[in-house]
Amino acid sequence: MINPIHWFHERSIHQRRIEVLANWITNRLPTGASVLDVGCGDGELAAKIQKRRPDLKIRGLEVLVRGETAIPVDVFDGCQLPCNDNEVDVVMMVDVLHHSESPQQLVNESARVASNQILIKDHYLQGLAAYRTLAFMDQIGNSRHGVAIPCNYLAPDEWTEMFRCADLRVRESIDQLGLYPPPLSWLFERRLHFLALLENISL
Repeated sequence: MINPIHWFHERSIHQRRIEVLANWITNRLPTGASVLDVGCGDGELAAKIQKRRPDLKIRGLEVLVRGETAIPVDVFDGCQLPCNDNEVDVVMMVDVLHHSESPQQLVNESARVASNQILIKDHYLQGLAAYRTLAFMDQIGNSRHGVAIPCNYLAPDEWTEMFRCADLRVRESIDQLGLYPPPLSWLFERRLHFLALLENISL
Protein backbone atom coordinates (compact mmCIF):
# COMPACT_ATOMS: atom_id res chain seq x y z
CA MET A 1 0.00 0.00 0.00
CA ILE A 2 1.30 3.44 -0.95
CA ASN A 3 2.06 5.75 1.96
CA PRO A 4 -0.27 8.76 1.45
CA ILE A 5 2.45 11.19 2.53
CA HIS A 6 4.86 9.75 -0.04
CA TRP A 7 2.10 9.84 -2.68
CA PHE A 8 1.42 13.51 -1.96
CA HIS A 9 5.12 14.32 -1.99
CA GLU A 10 5.65 12.62 -5.34
CA ARG A 11 2.63 14.25 -7.00
CA SER A 12 2.69 17.72 -5.48
CA ILE A 13 6.27 18.40 -4.30
CA HIS A 14 8.77 16.26 -6.20
CA GLN A 15 7.57 17.11 -9.69
CA ARG A 16 7.42 20.83 -8.91
CA ARG A 17 10.92 20.65 -7.40
CA ILE A 18 12.29 19.04 -10.58
CA GLU A 19 10.66 21.68 -12.76
CA VAL A 20 11.83 24.62 -10.63
CA LEU A 21 15.40 23.37 -10.34
CA ALA A 22 15.56 22.71 -14.08
CA ASN A 23 14.46 26.31 -14.65
CA TRP A 24 17.26 27.61 -12.41
CA ILE A 25 19.99 25.33 -13.73
CA THR A 26 19.38 25.05 -17.48
CA ASN A 27 20.66 28.47 -18.54
CA ARG A 28 23.56 28.46 -16.07
CA LEU A 29 25.45 25.68 -17.84
CA PRO A 30 28.02 26.55 -20.54
CA THR A 31 27.27 25.86 -24.19
CA GLY A 32 28.22 22.34 -25.25
CA ALA A 33 29.33 21.41 -21.73
CA SER A 34 30.00 17.91 -20.45
CA VAL A 35 28.18 17.62 -17.12
CA LEU A 36 28.71 15.06 -14.36
CA ASP A 37 25.62 14.81 -12.14
CA VAL A 38 26.92 13.38 -8.86
CA GLY A 39 24.24 11.71 -6.75
CA CYS A 40 21.76 11.98 -9.61
CA GLY A 41 19.11 9.62 -8.20
CA ASP A 42 16.82 8.50 -11.00
CA GLY A 43 18.31 11.11 -13.35
CA GLU A 44 14.97 12.83 -13.90
CA LEU A 45 16.31 16.33 -13.25
CA ALA A 46 19.29 15.80 -15.55
CA ALA A 47 17.04 14.41 -18.28
CA LYS A 48 14.77 17.44 -18.07
CA ILE A 49 17.79 19.74 -18.38
CA GLN A 50 19.13 17.65 -21.28
CA LYS A 51 15.80 17.94 -23.10
CA ARG A 52 15.93 21.72 -22.85
CA ARG A 53 19.63 21.83 -23.68
CA PRO A 54 20.43 19.14 -26.28
CA ASP A 55 23.92 20.66 -26.66
CA LEU A 56 24.85 19.28 -23.22
CA LYS A 57 26.28 15.85 -22.54
CA ILE A 58 25.15 14.68 -19.09
CA ARG A 59 26.02 11.49 -17.25
CA GLY A 60 25.41 10.50 -13.65
CA LEU A 61 27.12 8.92 -10.68
CA GLU A 62 25.33 7.21 -7.80
CA VAL A 63 26.16 5.15 -4.74
CA LEU A 64 22.86 3.28 -5.15
CA VAL A 65 22.06 2.98 -8.85
CA ARG A 66 18.32 2.51 -9.34
CA GLY A 67 16.80 -0.10 -11.62
CA GLU A 68 15.70 2.48 -14.19
CA THR A 69 17.38 5.82 -14.77
CA ALA A 70 16.64 8.63 -17.21
CA ILE A 71 20.35 9.19 -18.01
CA PRO A 72 23.41 6.91 -18.10
CA VAL A 73 24.53 6.32 -14.50
CA ASP A 74 27.70 4.70 -13.13
CA VAL A 75 28.28 3.56 -9.58
CA PHE A 76 30.85 5.19 -7.27
CA ASP A 77 31.88 4.89 -3.64
CA GLY A 78 30.44 8.21 -2.47
CA CYS A 79 33.86 9.74 -1.82
CA GLN A 80 36.14 9.59 -4.84
CA LEU A 81 34.92 10.51 -8.32
CA PRO A 82 36.12 7.95 -10.89
CA CYS A 83 37.34 10.66 -13.27
CA ASN A 84 40.59 12.23 -14.38
CA ASP A 85 41.58 15.77 -13.46
CA ASN A 86 39.55 18.36 -15.42
CA GLU A 87 37.72 15.56 -17.22
CA VAL A 88 34.35 17.32 -17.41
CA ASP A 89 33.30 20.93 -17.78
CA VAL A 90 30.76 20.94 -14.95
CA VAL A 91 30.13 18.90 -11.81
CA MET A 92 26.58 19.19 -10.50
CA MET A 93 25.48 18.06 -7.01
CA VAL A 94 21.83 18.60 -6.16
CA ASP A 95 20.88 17.81 -2.54
CA VAL A 96 23.82 15.41 -2.27
CA LEU A 97 26.39 16.80 0.15
CA HIS A 98 24.23 16.67 3.27
CA HIS A 99 23.90 12.92 2.64
CA SER A 100 27.67 12.46 2.59
CA GLU A 101 29.82 11.47 5.55
CA SER A 102 32.70 13.38 3.94
CA PRO A 103 31.25 16.41 2.13
CA GLN A 104 34.60 18.24 2.07
CA GLN A 105 36.17 15.36 0.17
CA LEU A 106 33.35 15.35 -2.37
CA VAL A 107 33.71 19.10 -2.89
CA ASN A 108 37.48 18.70 -3.26
CA GLU A 109 36.95 15.90 -5.78
CA SER A 110 34.48 18.04 -7.72
CA ALA A 111 37.04 20.85 -7.87
CA ARG A 112 39.59 18.37 -9.20
CA VAL A 113 37.32 16.94 -11.90
CA ALA A 114 35.53 20.09 -13.14
CA SER A 115 37.40 22.31 -15.59
CA ASN A 116 34.80 25.08 -15.74
CA GLN A 117 32.36 25.25 -12.84
CA ILE A 118 30.62 23.42 -10.02
CA LEU A 119 26.92 23.77 -9.35
CA ILE A 120 25.65 22.88 -5.88
CA LYS A 121 22.11 22.89 -4.57
CA ASP A 122 21.86 22.09 -0.87
CA HIS A 123 20.56 23.28 2.51
CA TYR A 124 21.40 26.03 4.98
CA LEU A 125 21.13 25.19 8.66
CA GLN A 126 19.71 28.49 9.84
CA GLY A 127 16.60 29.80 11.50
CA LEU A 128 14.03 28.40 13.91
CA ALA A 129 13.77 24.58 14.02
CA ALA A 130 15.90 24.33 10.89
CA TYR A 131 17.41 20.93 11.75
CA ARG A 132 14.04 19.30 12.44
CA THR A 133 12.52 20.78 9.30
CA LEU A 134 15.37 19.62 7.06
CA ALA A 135 15.44 16.15 8.65
CA PHE A 136 11.70 15.80 8.08
CA MET A 137 12.05 16.77 4.42
CA ASP A 138 14.88 14.27 4.03
CA GLN A 139 12.87 11.43 5.52
CA ILE A 140 9.86 12.09 3.31
CA GLY A 141 11.88 12.52 0.14
CA ASN A 142 14.52 9.82 0.52
CA SER A 143 13.73 7.09 3.04
CA ARG A 144 11.78 4.94 0.58
CA HIS A 145 14.76 4.91 -1.81
CA GLY A 146 17.21 3.53 0.77
CA VAL A 147 19.30 6.71 0.73
CA ALA A 148 21.51 7.31 3.78
CA ILE A 149 20.23 10.24 5.86
CA PRO A 150 23.05 11.36 8.19
CA CYS A 151 21.58 14.89 8.32
CA ASN A 152 24.91 16.64 7.85
CA TYR A 153 23.41 20.10 7.45
CA LEU A 154 25.75 23.09 7.49
CA ALA A 155 25.38 26.75 8.39
CA PRO A 156 26.17 29.35 5.70
CA ASP A 157 29.60 30.14 7.17
CA GLU A 158 30.47 26.44 7.19
CA TRP A 159 29.66 26.22 3.48
CA THR A 160 31.85 29.27 2.87
CA GLU A 161 34.75 27.62 4.68
CA MET A 162 34.27 24.36 2.79
CA PHE A 163 34.40 26.17 -0.55
CA ARG A 164 37.46 28.12 0.55
CA CYS A 165 39.30 24.93 1.52
CA ALA A 166 38.63 23.56 -1.99
CA ASP A 167 39.92 26.76 -3.66
CA LEU A 168 36.45 27.54 -4.93
CA ARG A 169 34.95 31.00 -5.38
CA VAL A 170 31.21 31.63 -5.42
CA ARG A 171 30.24 33.22 -8.72
CA GLU A 172 26.51 33.27 -7.95
CA SER A 173 24.36 32.24 -4.99
CA ILE A 174 20.57 32.15 -4.68
CA ASP A 175 18.64 31.38 -1.50
CA GLN A 176 15.07 31.97 -2.66
CA LEU A 177 14.35 29.18 -5.12
CA GLY A 178 10.57 28.85 -4.93
CA LEU A 179 10.59 25.08 -4.58
CA TYR A 180 7.34 24.94 -2.63
CA PRO A 181 3.95 26.58 -3.23
CA PRO A 182 2.29 28.58 -0.44
CA PRO A 183 1.49 27.73 2.28
CA LEU A 184 4.15 24.97 2.26
CA SER A 185 6.80 27.53 1.36
CA TRP A 186 6.23 29.30 4.69
CA LEU A 187 7.45 26.19 6.50
CA PHE A 188 9.84 24.48 4.09
CA GLU A 189 11.44 27.34 2.14
CA ARG A 190 12.56 30.00 4.68
CA ARG A 191 16.05 30.39 3.14
CA LEU A 192 16.77 26.75 4.02
CA HIS A 193 17.80 26.05 0.42
CA PHE A 194 20.50 27.52 -1.78
CA LEU A 195 21.90 27.16 -5.26
CA ALA A 196 25.55 28.11 -5.73
CA LEU A 197 27.61 28.38 -8.88
CA LEU A 198 31.31 28.05 -8.11
CA GLU A 199 34.56 28.36 -10.02
CA ASN A 200 38.03 27.05 -9.22
CA ILE A 201 40.39 29.93 -8.45
CA SER A 202 43.45 27.68 -8.86
CA LEU A 203 42.84 27.07 -12.57
